[in-house]
Amino acid sequence: MRIVVTGGTGFIGREVVDRLLESGSDEVVVTTRNPEQDPWGGRVRLVQAFAGDHVSLGKAFMAADVVVHAIQFPNHPVEDPSRGRTYLEVDGKGTTVAAQTAKKLGVRRFVYLSGAGAGQGRPQPWFRAKDMAEAAIANAGLEHVFLRPSWIYGPRDRSMNRFVFFCRRLPVVPVIGDGRTPVYPISVKDVARCVVESARRADATARAFELGGKRMTMDEVVRTIQAVLGRRRPLLHHPVGLMKLLVLPMQLLPQPMLSASAIDFITQEVEIDPRPAAEYFGFPSRPLADGLREYLP
Repeated sequence: MRIVVTGGTGFIGREVVDRLLESGSDEVVVTTRNPEQDPWGGRVRLVQAFAGDHVSLGKAFMAADVVVHAIQFPNHPVEDPSRGRTYLEVDGKGTTVAAQTAKKLGVRRFVYLSGAGAGQGRPQPWFRAKDMAEAAIANAGLEHVFLRPSWIYGPRDRSMNRFVFFCRRLPVVPVIGDGRTPVYPISVKDVARCVVESARRADATARAFELGGKRMTMDEVVRTIQAVLGRRRPLLHHPVGLMKLLVLPMQLLPQPMLSASAIDFITQEVEIDPRPAAEYFGFPSRPLADGLREYLP
């Protein structure tokens, strides 16, 4: 098959491409903003394409059997409306254009990296955008699989590894909120495995799966990081309202670390059930401690 991975040089997309190359002989095409940067040494075809641009996406989707859509805007989850880097523009409208383009060019299947909490009619902008994207893919009449992962971590992620930095370098570890926010951390390697299975399995169509590991609180996640690193630091909890005020000056920076809406994103409570995905794909997500030990020295 010819499989196109949009956003294939990003955190999730790159792991998906690596998995495709390791586990089969499919032809892999990668869309990226910077095609001159090739981490695979010529083993994939790189095509410059942009979210929401049907012309460049059309060039990438030509003769494709499957599209894996893993595009995300830079500096996620901090939106930048002035540069079009928002959930609505990239996840919502951008995915709609991608699905319509794929349908016109005869793509058979569309695998979409959605998010935990999608499909529930929640009012937050990221959920509305994901719901818009999922509806557009389904309405296009494509075979489709929606993967809705919880907190994805791995060597190239920014969010989990920010806490790794805190645990290594700071005398106390800052945690926004009361530390009881539920999350289901999942290794990017496990997500990539589910993506590749979704692209290749004949029965993977018209399905939606929530992806995640064991249910943990934020405090439990940080304590697990500390245990893996062999370092114990006290946790310092910051009220959500106070943090929203403190990050306001950051909005003057080119790429702020946080914003008020990003704080809402990372402190939201989303419960998922990862058991159907584990049964379907045939493996449980690895425990957080094991996943961290695979790449943390």
